[in-house]
Amino acid sequence: MASSTPYLWASCTLLVAHILWRKLLWHRRSKGYKLPPSPRRGYPLLGHALDVPRSNEHVVFREWSKELGRDIFYLDAAGTPIVVVNTIELATEMLEKRSRIYSSRPGSIMMNDLMGWGWVISNLPYGEKWKERRKLFQRHFSPANKASHQFCEQEHISKLLVKLLDSPDGFMGHTRHMVGGIAYSIAYGLSVQPNNDPYIQLAEAAIKSAVEAAVPGAFLVDFVPALRYVPEWVPGAGFKKKAREWKRLNNKMRNKPFEEAEAQINEGIARPSFIRKALEDLDTSGNVAHQREVIQDTAGMVFAAAADTTTSALCTFFLAMMCYPKVQKRAQEELDRVLGIGTLPQSEDENRLPYINAIVKEVLRLIFEYHEAEVPESNGAGVPHLSSEDDIFNDYFIPQGTIIIANTWAMLHNEHEYPNPEEFIPERFLGSNPARDPSSIAFGFGRRQCPGAHIGQSTLWLTAASVLSLFDISKPVGPDGAVAETTVEYDGGVIVHPKPFECNITPRSLVAVKTIRSLCT
Repeated sequence: MASSTPYLWASCTLLVAHILWRKLLWHRRSKGYKLPPSPRRGYPLLGHALDVPRSNEHVVFREWSKELGRDIFYLDAAGTPIVVVNTIELATEMLEKRSRIYSSRPGSIMMNDLMGWGWVISNLPYGEKWKERRKLFQRHFSPANKASHQFCEQEHISKLLVKLLDSPDGFMGHTRHMVGGIAYSIAYGLSVQPNNDPYIQLAEAAIKSAVEAAVPGAFLVDFVPALRYVPEWVPGAGFKKKAREWKRLNNKMRNKPFEEAEAQINEGIARPSFIRKALEDLDTSGNVAHQREVIQDTAGMVFAAAADTTTSALCTFFLAMMCYPKVQKRAQEELDRVLGIGTLPQSEDENRLPYINAIVKEVLRLIFEYHEAEVPESNGAGVPHLSSEDDIFNDYFIPQGTIIIANTWAMLHNEHEYPNPEEFIPERFLGSNPARDPSSIAFGFGRRQCPGAHIGQSTLWLTAASVLSLFDISKPVGPDGAVAETTVEYDGGVIVHPKPFECNITPRSLVAVKTIRSLCT
């Protein structure tokens, strides 16, 4: 223990020096303007580092905003400035109209440097490296190129429908597998195993570690970067062992599918995919190694972007249909009337099914619990904005290097925009005066808007419409024949997921069964 004392003293000294130095710089540059108000007094030197919540941040931040009577407030996390905005108006003014200043990302020591997630586009600071990868993604996955992913979506949704008929109790696992299968197919051209696919399991483990690291305040090293140099055996440095293990998962997720896809391309057996097209388009007169790295990073982002939020959205859809049978019935009536009983919808039917569209919007409103996301899978504290220079915003001083958190949950639960926000009410998006489309909030602001939002929405829409066409979703029935009451619970985190729940999923008719069985041929 005595041998670790010098490291502990050195860490404390670095922390104090870091905080005092930053505060001195802010005072000199503020030009007399004050920082936004703070909801708590804070502690000497540490500021609000001990107050930053590690769970249900979105709810706590909204409550602090109400207590202050301000829609913007400031936190000092051991010298790291954080500004939280809780309304769409402020987020738009800051992150869109002033996107030149607020388009970068904070450099998370834990995620980017120690765990190796710096290659993901949502974690990159605003600059050439970010622009290069985003441009490549947009070129291959633009809305105009939707045919590149819709056939793949239909193929995997068909497999999901068969699984729901044969083993409905496993619907949550089936849904995760479908989302992963779509991502690996469009990115790498790889076919996944029907169950327990090793690539999907690997990616889910890697993303789970990233989600844990993305929680605000989870690791002190993000506030005091010098702690990264403390030896792993020093008390309190256990984060380094975690980072080492998590980095191994991250590297495998990024490298293994890329290597297999490239091998299939070289053997001439590769299916159409982003990887195949991008490698075919390589500029051989340029830096080929650099171009391959950009392609590899962009492909890896596709799964990371889809896995968490699309799965959460679809599980929320099943939960909502079970809890709101009248909504489900109205949706099925629309499908039967427009398409015919037992007929599977196609992507081009979207404009003919306004109530299905409203259901999808309401699902999106409920799942984006916290922060806006550049990529739907990386939603949350891992992807806040960062101010690249000092700014005076609404008469407040915003120092360079301030972390900006847009509390999307508060925006999507604003009672003035969405009355009875905790209720699932698709009708709010219909009529002559519909509520604001949540996708205008949930998928980001300014230059960091999610470039692949249309892919996730397409998968969500087609899956929801297909399931409702062929299945009824209802509450489970107990051994005594009584309908079991279901408690709606969500796991906290960067993206919230419904906790495992049971529901009955049954085919609507013999016609539905016949339609599903025809998908097997």
